[in-house]
Parts: sequence; structure tokens; C-alpha cells
Amino acid sequence: MNAKISSFAERLDGIAKDIEDLLDRLVSASPVEGEISRPARLVEAMRHASLNGGKRFRPFLVVESAALFDVPRQRALMAGAALECVHCYSLVHDDLPAMDDDALRRGRPTTHKAFDEATAILAGDGLLTFAFDILSRPQTHPDAAVRVKLVNALARAAGLGGMAGGQMLDLAAEGRFSGGGPQRLGEPEVRTLQAMKTGALLRFACEAGGILGSATAAQRAALVRYGLAVGQAFQIADDLLDLEGDPALVGKQTGKDAQAGKATIVGILGGPGARARLSELIAEAERALAPFGTAAAVLIAGAKFVADRHA
Repeated sequence: MNAKISSFAERLDGIAKDIEDLLDRLVSASPVEGEISRPARLVEAMRHASLNGGKRFRPFLVVESAALFDVPRQRALMAGAALECVHCYSLVHDDLPAMDDDALRRGRPTTHKAFDEATAILAGDGLLTFAFDILSRPQTHPDAAVRVKLVNALARAAGLGGMAGGQMLDLAAEGRFSGGGPQRLGEPEVRTLQAMKTGALLRFACEAGGILGSATAAQRAALVRYGLAVGQAFQIADDLLDLEGDPALVGKQTGKDAQAGKATIVGILGGPGARARLSELIAEAERALAPFGTAAAVLIAGAKFVADRHA
């Protein structure tokens, strides 16, 4: 492993640890100003859903994008923690029987299996709303106008025109509401679905660094282009893992996309075609960061990590 990738791995792991420590402090039993109480079972379920989790790639993108503008690390970590709360909420709800009906997540029982469905729904609700609590705090940024921009951008990425909307398109493509079989979507429709369901939060992760750092319009546009490419690449890599991955490494059951008739780029292009598209997207991501020069080396390594991951 060369020094550049080793540096990337160390930074990815370092940010993951910092996010874990921050979430451990934030998602606690102690009420803050304006709260009456925090029910112990709900706190426990939220912690089950948000701690000991994954590579924390979305917060990594926030922190490293913000580093391009010398944003204090703790501010970027706060924004990254908020984003991770939204991501973890989406996983809790995705795993429910009414959605993907999964029993395992990151090698552990999903939240509704560890607790119950009602608690899992409330844990997801709690994590989603807590994200905006975190973003609105002065510790995230002293300028209220910046905090409002972050709240607005994350709400749009997570909501109707972003992740939630993409999830609805995904369910519709499975034929959940028509009473028939899965819809046969073309590549443009699948790309739109995936750009919303998966890509919107990854795009926000990159855009958030620019918002925190008061980036110029051109700089923010470059980060958005990078985020869009990485979002598409992440979904294709995820679909390839579902098709070919080892459940022991992936941490959840694989092969479910094909069983459910989910619309994917892999299903349309096949494995070799999807891998070729993946390579094109990583090249797009690298070109988007050209204006930042060598300062963006870790973000470029992050894009390559997406393409090469095995879990």
C-alpha cells in the first residue's frame, strides 16, 4: 500500500473515531436546554442505530471538503455528525418490514430486531430531528446565516426532492403500489432514482464543506460535481456488492436487490458495463477537483476507495 493511500486510510479512520466519540457524547441520556426528558429506551435504540457504525464515509467527505477552506475541524465534525444522524435514521427505516425487511445491519441485529418496530420508528424519527438540532447549534458555526444554509441544504437532500423522494421511486419501481411486478426502468430513470436516494446525502456532504468554508460559487460548484460523481459511483459499487459481495464482509444479507426486482445500473449494464461506468465516474470526480490542486488528494483517494471497497 503506498503512502498516499495509507494517509487516506488513516484520515478515514481518524474521522470515523472522532465522529463516534462525538455521537457518543451527543446521543446521551442527559437532556439539554429546552428538553424535558430523554426516555432511556429511545436513547438506547438511537445509540444502537448510530454508534459502532461503518466507515463514516459521509462525515469524512464533510470534514475533508471543509479542510480545503481551513474550517476548524470541530465545526466540520458537528456537521458530519448531523449528516450521520440522517443517514442512520434512513437505515433504521429502510430495514423495517414495510421497507426492505432486513434482520442484519453492520453485522448486528437491525434496530427493529434488537428492540421492536415501534421503537425503531421512533429511533429513526429521533435521529432525523436530532440532526437539525446539531446543525442549529453555535458550535457548528458561529454565524447563524451559515447554520441556516446548512439546515436548508440538508433538509432538501434528505426530503421530498432527495433521499425520501428517491426511496419512494425505488418502492414504485419494485411494483409496490401497482399490484404488478417490478417496473422496467431505463438508465436515465435509474440514475435519477439513485441520485436522489443515495447521491443526495453524499452531494450534501461535499457541499457542506463549502458552506462551512464560505466557498465561492465556482468552488461550491466543483464540490457539487465531485459529490454527484461520487454518489453515482457509491451506488454502483453498492449494487455490485449486493450482487457479488460476501455477507460476512458486507455485514448484511446480499442478493436482495435481484430478489426484489430493484432497478439498478448493474441490472441494466451488467457487471462489466457497470464497472466501466464506475471507472468513468471516478475520473469525473477527479476532474471536478482539479481547481483545488494537490489539496484535494485525500478526496480523490476517497473516490477511489468507493470504487474499490469490499464492504
